[in-house]
Amino acid sequence: MLHERRERGLGLPFALGAGVEDDGGLMYSTLSPGAIGVKTKDLSDLVAKAKSAKFKGAEFSVGEAADLIDREGVAAVHGLFTKGGVIAAGWGLPTNWRGDEAAWRADLEKLPRLAKAGAALGAKRTFTWILSWDDNRPDAENWKFHVDRFTPIARILADHGVGVGLEFLGPKTLYKNKAHEFIHSLERMVELCVAIGPNAGLLLDCWHWHASGGTVEAIRKLTPERVVYVHVNDAPSGVALDDLVDNRRCLPGETGVIDIAGFLQALKAIGYDGPVTPEPFKKELNALPSDEERLRVVSAAMADIFRKAGIPA
Repeated sequence: MLHERRERGLGLPFALGAGVEDDGGLMYSTLSPGAIGVKTKDLSDLVAKAKSAKFKGAEFSVGEAADLIDREGVAAVHGLFTKGGVIAAGWGLPTNWRGDEAAWRADLEKLPRLAKAGAALGAKRTFTWILSWDDNRPDAENWKFHVDRFTPIARILADHGVGVGLEFLGPKTLYKNKAHEFIHSLERMVELCVAIGPNAGLLLDCWHWHASGGTVEAIRKLTPERVVYVHVNDAPSGVALDDLVDNRRCLPGETGVIDIAGFLQALKAIGYDGPVTPEPFKKELNALPSDEERLRVVSAAMADIFRKAGIPA
């Protein structure tokens, strides 16, 4: 099913599609293998592992998908997802926008082919993260740099109906001793997205939302067009907000420190209907004996947070 949506007042059709029929516009659990220490050999293996662990969607390499489409055709690659009953959910932005101008421009030349491939599979969501500091650029200069780099990217993606999600990094420990602070809140990231274009929105991670002091009310003020992708996890108990360290996280719902039910219910209230991807960065997952066990543990955590939020898993 394609959900055709029109950005309020901006007039740009913004279609976010899925590789298989979804649940009537509901958000859905999505596997990002690398985020939980799971290895996949190829797209077929990715789909098989997502299905086995009852994830409804899966992130994938759009470069791998584009190459496979070139060799075997769109129908064959699309069929990997549809036959497996797994939604082609999204893909990391394949553009070196942080690098020098030549590298960025070279990647811009490649982006239309990749965006076309992702869109052909129904995966009309791509995403990246933005550092909350810079060692060289003051805020205003850094703002201009990001607008200049992302505006052409967003325009290319818009030609294929693809939205780009930008993630802010919330923990104060990341930016407090840096030369120049940059975006580290939901509200300011939305401002950047508006400056870039109507198909730019948030990759909203509940960890960064929590660490930045974000509120449920702030999420409820968003339009669904400004939320492109979602990550979930939890924070350790007994750690003050200002002392949270980015790579020391917990499974979604594990400690209850982050109000995950409120977070998901707010997204449901605004009409978000996309992927919800666990990104726990939990080192204990790597100590488990197999990928199957990692998938089982994370899938169970996802089912639990959806249940607590009153959202069909």
